[in-house]
Amino acid sequence: MPSRPDPVATPDDAARSLARRLLAEATHAGLAVIDARDGLPGISRIAFARLPDGTLCSLISGLAPHYAALQATPSCALMVGEVGAKGDPLTSPRLMIKAEARFVAATDPARPQLRAEWLALRPRSTVYVDLGDFAFIRFRPLSALLNGGFGKAFSFGPDDLA
Repeated sequence: MPSRPDPVATPDDAARSLARRLLAEATHAGLAVIDARDGLPGISRIAFARLPDGTLCSLISGLAPHYAALQATPSCALMVGEVGAKGDPLTSPRLMIKAEARFVAATDPARPQLRAEWLALRPRSTVYVDLGDFAFIRFRPLSALLNGGFGKAFSFGPDDLA
């Protein structure tokens, strides 16, 4: 049987632009983690933002299971992209990102700026942003896969998302 060509391409400018648009428009993301209690994978929906400097981040409650999971194992995956007007999720673009989560300490000198940028994008967060159990998390992309719809797949390195 002949081998098939790799359907995943190197990103071009159009793919990079689509990936950046998906990140800029995302208000939430799917977050895949390894559960700290049983070592099995889990997934949650989280608030999400791409800040003006390109930082991917979230604000997560310490009461959420994915908070403990990220503390135990910072390796994670994110998925952004909404189902389009056709209603078929397989034809809508989505970006899957393998990442490393980094918690931002309450005493981190960068936290006030991060807080201000987050609130500019997510003003409803003012209700809980300063509660003691919430923490900002930055996600450092390691690689990504953009599925732009049927026959449009691209593999990204960390610099392609900058």
